[in-house]
Amino acid sequence: MDRRETAALLAYIGRLDPRTIRTDQGEARDQLAQWHELLDEVPLATTHGWDACVVARRHIRVSPYQILPADVARPWESYKRDRLHRHTDPTPSADPDDQAAWTAELVGTRRAVAAGTAQPVQYRQLAGRRVSPRLEARLKEVGSCIPPEARTALAPFRRARAAREEALAQGQPDALSVRCDWCEAPVGEPCRRRRVDPDGFARGNAVRATSHHCRQDLAAAQQAHQAAMA
Repeated sequence: MDRRETAALLAYIGRLDPRTIRTDQGEARDQLAQWHELLDEVPLATTHGWDACVVARRHIRVSPYQILPADVARPWESYKRDRLHRHTDPTPSADPDDQAAWTAELVGTRRAVAAGTAQPVQYRQLAGRRVSPRLEARLKEVGSCIPPEARTALAPFRRARAAREEALAQGQPDALSVRCDWCEAPVGEPCRRRRVDPDGFARGNAVRATSHHCRQDLAAAQQAHQAAMA
């Protein structure tokens, strides 16, 4: 912020906390010079959520201590770090063979994000979103998206999944459709080996290739109940 913006910030702070007001002209000039020197790289406000007046008001409202320039500068540094952590460099529009232009565009984008003049660029989330109905219908037509040869090759490395698929192919109930009462594995997660020490504490967390018998019995009972209700 420039000297005029720094003076405006000090005037606003003085209205909220009269302790910061300097009545002597020389002291007021020194105070303005000090705040401007320390907040030279801190903007008064940006278009994306930063406002030094809001930060100052929050400090005065919750802290019994007189506000200092650092009480404004520290939140600004945290604001920049948070924005840069949420930013993913987009592919520059410059010619990749022009290294200087390519680097300058990347640096310019990062500086704009850190300064609050541009929003962070984030990749769209690839997981956790609902599958398109058209894609679901297509998957039902073709079956699995994994070729049978690849599924066979992966079976030794995915023993729990392979055992589940084999059980389903044989018409057995899906044990992973219910929660395991022994190892407390949630629905959809394979069972884990759970040993109980003499002190009563559970030890071990290795994944089991097969589900616990109590879980299999619960899945069978649930399947039978659903069949009877149908």
